[in-house]
Order: sequence, then C-alpha cells, then structure tokens
Amino acid sequence: MIDVLIGFYIATLITELFTTRLYRLLGWYALNSLFLGLIAIYMGAEIGDNAMIISGSITILIKFMLIPYVLKYIATKFNIPRNINPNLKVHYSTIIVPVILVFTYYLVNPIIHNMAYNANYVALSISSLFLAMLLIIEHKNIAPKIVGFLSIENALFLLAISATKGMPMLVELGIFVDLLMLIVIVNILFKHQGDF
Repeated sequence: MIDVLIGFYIATLITELFTTRLYRLLGWYALNSLFLGLIAIYMGAEIGDNAMIISGSITILIKFMLIPYVLKYIATKFNIPRNINPNLKVHYSTIIVPVILVFTYYLVNPIIHNMAYNANYVALSISSLFLAMLLIIEHKNIAPKIVGFLSIENALFLLAISATKGMPMLVELGIFVDLLMLIVIVNILFKHQGDF
C-alpha cells in the first residue's frame, strides 16, 4: 500500500511540472499533499507512532485543504494570471524528469545500502526535492514558484519520515508554523507582484 501511495505522490509532483493553468497546479499540489499525509498516517500506523499519525492528519488538514484554498483566494483577489506557461519546453522537461529520478537514485545509492528500512523511499524523496526545485526554476510567475517551495516542504517532510522512522512532534509543528508564515509572505508578494 505504501508503494502505491508514494507512486501517486511522485506522479502528482511530476504532473505539477507539466501543468499550464494555475488552479490545476493548486489542485495537483493539494493531491500531492493528500498522498503525503496518507503516507505519514500509514507509516505511523505501521510502526505504532502516534505523533506521525497526528502530523499526517495535520498535513491533510493544512496542506490539502487550507493552503490551496488560501492560495486560490489570493490569486483571485490580486488577479494573478491563470496561464502559467513554463520557461522550459515540454520535450526538455520530459527528458529532465527521468534523468533526475535516475541520477538521484545513483546519488544516494551508497547511503541507502546501509539502511534497512525505507531505503527506496529516501531516494524517491530526494528526487522529489529536485523535481520541486525544477518547478521553481522553470517558471517566472510567482504563483508556481510558491507552489514549488511548498512542494520542497513536502519532499523534506517525506525525507524526514522515511529516513528517521518519524520525527519529533516539535519539529513537525515548526514546519507547520513556517507554512503559516509563508501564507503571510505570499500575500505580500502577490500584492507587490507588479513591482518585481
């Protein structure tokens, strides 16, 4: 089951890279966050970690429900263009995505050889980190860059829960506070987007 969830997580992240409409991008980010929360809940139930189950539930509430709604509201309020064509052409992205997936697997191969638990998930979480960075790089509009930053948060969260068999609850709450501060920053950036 966990393999299916991580497969959907990576698939939604890759789909974000090829999306050319803002609201669809927010929808794919919401689905990406939903699968991340389900991964955390499933892993927490598997190892008996209640803190991970709680953080997975909070992830679903905040990242799947709240953040996409707030970003959609802000985009509507400040008349952000809904067309978000990437700077990279589609055929270049089609080549870059598998290269990133293969490269990161070989990059972390010496590390994951020594891991007995979730070794492949660590490789996938690092590749999702690079894919989220590609999302930031390939757009010049501010809205996809913000979604890319939020996707980096998702990738770091997946890396933390897969590499360490869970995180202290204090660290997870710190990540959520960062996300709430990001909403304030996003509001300011959208307001002054024309000045950049």
